[in-house]
Order: sequence, then C-alpha cells, then structure tokens
Amino acid sequence: MPLHRHLTKGREIARTAGDHASDMFAPLAVIGRGLRHHADWARTRWQATPQERRGPTLFLTAATLIGIYLLPHGLLFALVALMASSAWTGRPPKAAPAPPAPDVAEIKLSALYSALTPYLCGPEDANPLYHFEGSYKSAFSSWEFDGEGRLSRLELGYPAYFTDTEPAARARIEQVVQGKAGRAREYRFDWDEESNRLRIAAMAPLATDIVAQRFVAAPGEIVLGFTDEDGTARTIPVSQGGTTAQQPPVVWRTGPRSSEPHLLALGVAGYGTSSLLRSLALQALPYADLVVIDGAGTGEHACLVNRPGVHTVETSLHGTLAALEWAARETDRRLAALNAARHAGTAPPEDATRPLWLLLDHPTELSELAHAEGRPDPQDLLELPLRHGRAARVTVVIADDIEARDRLTPTVRATTRARVVLGPAGPEEGHAALGAPLDIVPAAHAPIGRGYARIGNGAPVRLQVPATVDPLDDEAPPQLRDAVIALLPHRDSRTEAAPGTPPRPEHPPTVPADGAPEARPVDLGKTEPMIRSRPIS
Repeated sequence: MPLHRHLTKGREIARTAGDHASDMFAPLAVIGRGLRHHADWARTRWQATPQERRGPTLFLTAATLIGIYLLPHGLLFALVALMASSAWTGRPPKAAPAPPAPDVAEIKLSALYSALTPYLCGPEDANPLYHFEGSYKSAFSSWEFDGEGRLSRLELGYPAYFTDTEPAARARIEQVVQGKAGRAREYRFDWDEESNRLRIAAMAPLATDIVAQRFVAAPGEIVLGFTDEDGTARTIPVSQGGTTAQQPPVVWRTGPRSSEPHLLALGVAGYGTSSLLRSLALQALPYADLVVIDGAGTGEHACLVNRPGVHTVETSLHGTLAALEWAARETDRRLAALNAARHAGTAPPEDATRPLWLLLDHPTELSELAHAEGRPDPQDLLELPLRHGRAARVTVVIADDIEARDRLTPTVRATTRARVVLGPAGPEEGHAALGAPLDIVPAAHAPIGRGYARIGNGAPVRLQVPATVDPLDDEAPPQLRDAVIALLPHRDSRTEAAPGTPPRPEHPPTVPADGAPEARPVDLGKTEPMIRSRPIS
C-alpha cells in the first residue's frame, strides 16, 4: 500500500478516535470544569474573609466534614452532591440573548413628528397638536409599514390654522414627509380640508417591461401608457415579460367626437417624450396619415421616413414651414368637403375622412430659429389645425421640454387639453403643465417614460409609456428594436432591401436668390391610393 494511503488512513483513524474520546470524556470535562469553578469560588471567598474570621470558618468547615463522615453513607451522598453541583456549574454557558429589535414605528414616526413640528406648531396655540416635547401618537391616528420597514400608509391631523389651501404650504409638508419616508417612491397626498386630516399612501411602482405592441383598442383610441388599477375602469391584455397580463391603460380618444382632440406632452430632457411620439405614430399609422416634424433635428423619427402612410418627416425650418402650410390648406379643404357633403346629403369623400396626424417634436426650437431668420413662426401655422382639427379629422400632437412651456403660443396651450408630463417635475411645474394640482409627489429617480397624464377636466393619473425605442439606435436592446420594427408598415430595412422610391411632391418648394421661400402651393399628396381604414388588431 502506498505511503500516502497509509497516512490518509492514519489521519482518519486518529480523527475518529479523537471524536470518540471527546464524546466519552465529555462528562468528565464538564465535572472538571465545575470543580474548577468551585475551587475558584472557595479561593475567592477565603481571600475575602477577614483574618479574625478565618479561624472560626476553618472550625465550622472541619465540624461539617466530620459530621458528614459520621453519618451513614454521608461520604457517598456528599460525593454525589459535589459531582451533581460540579456538573451543573460546569455546563456550557448559554449564548447571550440578542438585544430586542428597535421599534421601527417608534423611530421613524418620532423623527417625522419632530420634522413636522416647526411647520405645524403655532406659537400662540394654548394646546398645540405639535410641540417639541410631544409624542407622535397625539397627531398620528393610523400608520402602516411594509415588510421592509418602510412607511406605506399614514394618517395624521394638523391644526385648523394651517394654510392647507395654499400650494406652497402643502408642498412644504409633502417635501418633509417624502424626505423622512423615502424619496425612492411616489406618494399620494389626500388633503381633507374639512376635517383637517392628511392621508398619505405610498404608490406601488408601475410596470416598466411593457414594450411597443398592438393594443386592444378601437379606431380613434390611443393608449398613452399604463397606470394604477384605481386610475381607470378598464384593463387590456398586453404582452409583458413573455406572458399575457391585464394592465389598466390610459386611453386618449381622438376624432370628431373627442372633447380633447389635441395632445401636449412636456417632459424633462431624457425621459421619453420622443418615445411617446413614436408610440402614438405606430398606433395611428394603421388608419391615419402622418406628418412628422422633428424640431430638434436629432433623427429620433428617421424610422418613419418613406413609410406608407407617412407624408413627410421634416427636420429643417424650410421643410417644416412648407409642411405646416400644406396642413393648414388641407384642413381648410377637408372642412369645405365635409360641409359640402353634409349639405348635399351624400357621403363625404374618403380623402376628407381619413384622419391626419401632425406630430411635432420640439417645435419651440424651430420657432426660435424662425424668429432669428425673420420667417413665420411654425406654431402660428398650427392655429387652423388646432382650432378646427376636430371637425376636419386632423389631430395635433406636440412634444417639448417642460422648460419650453412659456415659449409655446397661447393658441397651443389653450387648445391642447390632453396633457402629459414625463419625468420628475416639481409641484409648480406639474401644476402649470397639467392645469391642475398634482396630488402625487414624484420620486427622486424615475424610470424613463414615467410621468402623469390628464385628459380634459379629469384628475391627473400616473403614466408609464410603453418602451418604444428608436429602431435605428444601435445602443438600444435588440428585442425592443425588433418590437418597434414589427409595427412599422413594411419590411425591416436593416436586413432587407428598401422598397422603391416613394412618391414625392411634383413641385417641391424652391428657394429664390434672396433666401425667402416662394409663396406657391406645395403638394404633399401621394400618387399611390390611400390606405384603407382598418381596425387595430
């Protein structure tokens, strides 16, 4: 047998013998440890005994031992008692009990109460609800924490003299509560002004894994995104994470019977206003024609170029002015055709009833360029489509930065009553953009496409826009790009040859020598037949 096998077997035998020996001698070790403890105790007591008492102590100890010796079986009983006492004293010590866990409610609610006290304490209040030596139990009536120890629900009272009707005072309290409860979540604040109560609820995060797809909606219904279950009365099936789930949508109804025919989307830079426009374009293409204006000139909508149903995608000021002039004349022509058919009692022509969508991304940048060059403002050319677009089946969608709201014309702000705000906008910005106070405080770090929507006079609701990336963006995930390409009207131009040259206007606008565009009609119509209206499948 090799040497290493002998060594291995010897180690195993030694380990087994050691385990058996430790098991066999464990009682003796316990008794020995107990005897050692008894000896230490006796030594300590002897050293602590004064000199004048040591003699009597020795005499009593000797008398006790003699008495035990003279008793029948005394030595045996004494030995058994000593062994039992040694075994009990020498047993392994118990682990120290863990300190009790701190009360989460006591810590967090006390901190929140102390933070609210400077804002809700009146110096002349004889019986203040909030004071620096008070307890949170006097002001907070109910609270609830989630499994992670975070505040999920809270109801508190506040003094009657607090100015709860002023947005600035409300925002100050909301900011304090969010700072103490956690800025990573959104909170809904329900102010009960009649009973001076404030109810706070942490909002569950919205689903962010819903990609662009065909949504179950009637023609003229556009799914802006998805919201909470209590934000709408319906749900639709969507493909989410490889499975089909029911999600509550935020539906915007367009067309001649819509009370909010136009949409204004404002957002913080980088939070998906261009993605929202792409989502709307993909939903409208099956039954409408598009005119797309890319005012930023970043190529976010280049995937729509030369697609069936897309009249034009313009990025320059000259092309934008020409396209919007044509849209204004087309709106006038549609109105005349619809009125003539209505007076004659005949069916209106198909080219007057097929919806036309004008999608404008960052038009304020083109407005500044037009003012610098002394040309007409593109926003002024939208007045006719905005005011008469509902009757003419013309829908206008404008997306821009929230900081550019003041640069929008009064006509645009007055006629776009369907509003969307994307990104963590402040209370004042959200109120100005939506036209109503926002009772939800946004999180400090919101995902792309997260925001709020308000249709007409309804209450603002949370919104998560479907992930609709630019399919020409190489940095976007391939699955998201393929989802968008599958919704475009023709084949994937990345792997297959593009179709033939699309029809262009027979007489494109020309630029005279002086640089001003010539005032002549621009034909943006297509020589191919109009796409037949069909419902979204």
